[in-house]
This record gives sequence, C-alpha cells and structure tokens, in this order.
Amino acid sequence: MTTDRGIHEQISELVAREHDLRARLQAHEIEPAEEHARLRDLEAQLDQCWDLLRQREALRNAGDDPAAASVRPVNEVEGYLG
Repeated sequence: MTTDRGIHEQISELVAREHDLRARLQAHEIEPAEEHARLRDLEAQLDQCWDLLRQREALRNAGDDPAAASVRPVNEVEGYLG
C-alpha cells in the first residue's frame, strides 16, 4: 500500500468484503453481532486508507514526498472531530 493506486486497491478490497458481509447477513449465514463487529473493523481500516490518501495528497501539494505519509493508529483516525 505504498502508492495511491495500492491504497485504492486496498479500499476496493475492503468495500468488497463489506458487501460480502452484508450479503452473508441477509442470507442468515452470520449473526448480526458478528457482522456488526466485523463491519466496525472494516470501517476503521477504510478510514485509515482514506486518511493515508489525504496525507499523501497534502504532502504532494506542499512539494514534499508523499511516501513520507504513514498509516496512523485507528484511535487517532477515528478520533477526528472535523
């Protein structure tokens, strides 16, 4: 996930996993509690990916190396207020 393309590929994979979870819930293959817990994890990973893309863009716009961006901890990304 070191390039924008790699990050977008990861996002696509996570979204596909999210859709699969929702389909499995509707098919009664998993319990709602399991789906909910797994969705929370996927959403946190998605937030990290989007945050990383924003960091890379900000660095690029400032004339810096986007490779200097790094994945931030979930509690930091999820704690943003605006």
